[in-house]
Amino acid sequence: MTQPGLSVNQAETQTPSGPVVTVSAQSARTASQLFNYGNIAAILVPLPLGLLWVVGSMIIYAMNRHHPNERVGHYTQQAAYRFYGITGFFVAAGAFIPGDGWFWYLVAWGLAVLVIVPWSIMDIMRIRRETWHDVTINPEEEI
Repeated sequence: MTQPGLSVNQAETQTPSGPVVTVSAQSARTASQLFNYGNIAAILVPLPLGLLWVVGSMIIYAMNRHHPNERVGHYTQQAAYRFYGITGFFVAAGAFIPGDGWFWYLVAWGLAVLVIVPWSIMDIMRIRRETWHDVTINPEEEI
């Protein structure tokens, strides 16, 4: 039985100690891959997806970093380190590129693609190979 406010992959049951919410393994696996998919899309299509992903990634990070399944938080954090590290480095390095230096901007973008895309694909493959389990939480005990 799915209660209002719960996703399709979550179910709430009643126990003697109170309601218990179960987060499915499939839901956790999908959540852990989301940041990596966003990284790939943002790097391959920097305008406008790259700009939108800077904001969207913060929302995804805030939702998934403290997910009930600790592995989701781990994979989200690792993907965020890669994205923010690479973009931050190239924003700082871009300050030294001359105004008409489009060649150097394309080199920076190419290097970002070479780092982000393969690493994100490896992470997605690692997530898919990992065995995921349902997580049961009791919201009243968490408070």
